Amino acid sequence: MRGYFGIGVEGISKPMNVGNLLRSAHAFGASFFFTINPAVDVKGMHASDTSGAFDHIPFYNFAKPADLILPMNTSLVAVELVEGAIELPSFRHPQSAIYVLGPERGNVSDEMLARCDYTIKIPMKFCINVGVAGALVMYDRLISYGRFADRPVHAGGPDFFAPQQLKQDQIVRK
Repeated sequence: MRGYFGIGVEGISKPMNVGNLLRSAHAFGASFFFTINPAVDVKGMHASDTSGAFDHIPFYNFAKPADLILPMNTSLVAVELVEGAIELPSFRHPQSAIYVLGPERGNVSDEMLARCDYTIKIPMKFCINVGVAGALVMYDRLISYGRFADRPVHAGGPDFFAPQQLKQDQIVRK
């Protein structure tokens, strides 16, 4: 897969939720993780990070949204349940993106939203846990960019799927 993504949270207050999101970021192949103005001891996140993500992906902490440094040609994407946001199933993920989620009992700040190129929402009735929301966004990115077979018309999995990079003589069929 080309491109990269980073993911982080603004104003988070529950260390276990951040640790859960960090672990998911590690599992989904995030290039880095960040916090902005966390209302939590970052070290407390280690308790729920059973994958050792702190040892495997870079972690950044910023005091305010203006301090977040974006690499060139990278889109900033807020994940927020607000009117006018693009619903996740209809969103084409930028090749290089940074996703930011808000705190458990609040929203991404107006200052951060003003910096974002896109605002997306998971189509649901109410907000869910920040770790779950982040995992859903990363999963959607994976299936959008991944090299998976198209979903079959019938129930179940594909009848046969060969990755595009394989040549016909490399494929063994039973």
